[in-house]
Amino acid sequence: MNNNQTVLDIHDRPSAGKLTTLSLQHMFAMFGATILVPQLVGLSPAIALLTSGIATLIFMLVTKFQVPAYLGSSFAFILPIQMATKEGGIGSAMIGSLFVALVYFIVALIIWKTGYKWIMKLLPPIVVAPVIIVIGLALSPVAINMAMYIPGTTDYSILHFSAALVTLAAAVVATLFFKGIISLMPVLIGIIVGYVYSLAIGIVDFSSVLKAKLIASPDFLIPGINYDFTITPTLLVLMVPIAIVTISEHIGHQLVLGKIVNRNYIKEPGLHRSLLGDGLGTFISGLLGGPPKTTYGENIGVLAITRVYSVYVIVGAAILAILFSFLGKVMALIATIPTAVLGGISILLFGIIASSGLRMLVDSNIDFGDKRNLVISSIILVIGIGGAKLHFTDTFVVEGMALAAIVGVLLNLLLPGKPQEANDSLENEVNK
Repeated sequence: MNNNQTVLDIHDRPSAGKLTTLSLQHMFAMFGATILVPQLVGLSPAIALLTSGIATLIFMLVTKFQVPAYLGSSFAFILPIQMATKEGGIGSAMIGSLFVALVYFIVALIIWKTGYKWIMKLLPPIVVAPVIIVIGLALSPVAINMAMYIPGTTDYSILHFSAALVTLAAAVVATLFFKGIISLMPVLIGIIVGYVYSLAIGIVDFSSVLKAKLIASPDFLIPGINYDFTITPTLLVLMVPIAIVTISEHIGHQLVLGKIVNRNYIKEPGLHRSLLGDGLGTFISGLLGGPPKTTYGENIGVLAITRVYSVYVIVGAAILAILFSFLGKVMALIATIPTAVLGGISILLFGIIASSGLRMLVDSNIDFGDKRNLVISSIILVIGIGGAKLHFTDTFVVEGMALAAIVGVLLNLLLPGKPQEANDSLENEVNK
């Protein structure tokens, strides 16, 4: 079904030259953010890149090659992964990812059997938006510390902070003053400019690049081989509730993507299929040592600008990402990006996460004159940002954004006066 503006529709196949160019655009659009997440949580950028490509191919298969979406590293899980790692090592975070994927499987199964309307009754904007704000603001100290201090110390460094500010400035300029593809890659542009500045001021160490092999296997983290398979209640509570946010994000992306390509993805191939594809991608990623996955807004933006909706292009980007992950020199070069540069770009990214929660409240016309809305959002924000904890036992602790998400869902279900229009919001979007 081509409209007048479509350059290539879903199943149109470009020539080999165009396919490579268009696929590279998509790979670079997601590249900066996808490799940033593992850098922040102590995982391998190469394995994150590899698993993003694999997850995207899995998503394509599950959705019957109908949905041109790319899956990259999820920012929502940065703090939970850091906390899970502190609690029981990086293996704990990987096990947590597997259980997040299990939540996706269960939700997809229920939607397949009962329909999709119940999901937005459970996760309305008044719950999801404040949790998104909590995620962004709770991460803000991480970004500032990375930007200001010498790595591994608490020593303030104006030199490192200047690299962070240059990185931040470059990302802002790319976002506001450029158009087209460049405006969709502020993370990549910011990192490149910040890296060049860091070279000039002498805070980049190339020794690891010289030692790296041209072709090298990514650093896999496989349960039972690289770490012991252990499950604790605290681990599950740290990771699993964040699926509340990422499932809502997934639904939003499917609606936006459907509008861009003039299709109804909630009904065909179905929300259950796209959620299952996302969950399987996250599951395989967790098995191999990569961060949880989510559909990427950056790549949806590329689709909107280029009007090239071909799934062949997305598949090409996934294959390129897999190939890049085995370039040892390139991955070693990525590992030399100074912490200050990552901190500078994180200031913008974490702020955007919080602001996207505010935008959801505005776009959903949430009325804060309604005391019910005021109570729910206020409690979520203070519990999440304040770092409230529930200690059930020494090994079972519910805290931070996980506790905020759980409390938000319970308040929405239990407090009287739920507006009917909030329940109908998804149905109205689907019908449009």
